[in-house]
Amino acid sequence: MAGRFFLAIAAVAVIGGCGTAVSPPVAAPPASSPSSTAPAPATDTSQKPGATPAKKPTSAKPPRPAGKAGKKRWQPTPAMSWQWQLSTPVDLDVDADIFDIDGFSNSAEVVRELHRRGRKVVCYVEVGAAENFRPDYRSWPAALLGKENGWPGERWLDIRDPQRLAPILRQRFDMCRDKGFDAIEPDLMEHYTADTGFPITAAHQLTFNRFVARLAHERGLAVALKNDLDQIQELVGDFDFAVNEECAAFDECAELKPFIAAGKAVLHAEYDVAPSSYCAQTTRLRLSSIHKEKSLNAARTVC
Repeated sequence: MAGRFFLAIAAVAVIGGCGTAVSPPVAAPPASSPSSTAPAPATDTSQKPGATPAKKPTSAKPPRPAGKAGKKRWQPTPAMSWQWQLSTPVDLDVDADIFDIDGFSNSAEVVRELHRRGRKVVCYVEVGAAENFRPDYRSWPAALLGKENGWPGERWLDIRDPQRLAPILRQRFDMCRDKGFDAIEPDLMEHYTADTGFPITAAHQLTFNRFVARLAHERGLAVALKNDLDQIQELVGDFDFAVNEECAAFDECAELKPFIAAGKAVLHAEYDVAPSSYCAQTTRLRLSSIHKEKSLNAARTVC
């Protein structure tokens, strides 16, 4: 996963053990982690929150036209309900408007079934780190691999020249589109706040994040800004909604108001803070708040 949650976990990792900029404990598919050529463990949810074993594509082909001509891109709106499950199999019976699930671990059939039930489906994929449990791991140029990011098997990517990452990211986003997803949750979008092994600046991050948003939009998919609260003012116009981890724990939820003001959903999750301590505030702000286990399994508590 990304954001403040990752920073906290990463700090622990440095001291004694342990991701994007954020997603880290060893549990559940989430918010940021790594890949290899060997088959990824089917449903090993002991990855970071926001990442399951097996992520990433590869190809330098130009993006294909998105969907049907004239089809309008989906726009998540404030206060929609959501479920975030990066483990598999996905519990299809959860009562939520939006399902945010792992793009690699779930088939087009799962997406179709959720659509049949009236749900919108978001494709979780890593964009800021190379995961050695994803099938396309060896496609990443070695020169772009940085330090370990605190999640087992993951290393930061050098995002300073987005075009060097484009072939793999395009293939991953093609995968999301071809499986029928409505949107993408790109994880690890705060490199400039972490020790990646590269001199990445806030300006580099803005360029990279906008590049990611364009790739999604070229495929007719909505795209979330994952965490990166400090750049919301600059990026709210480029993204269709936000996914946030632990804004209540860090007293930052008000910083997400620009998305709500723009009529765009904020899908918010907390791990360690009790819902009774934040639900009144986040409901007032019109955030879509849920309490999750760090493994990002099916369990959740809704505000």
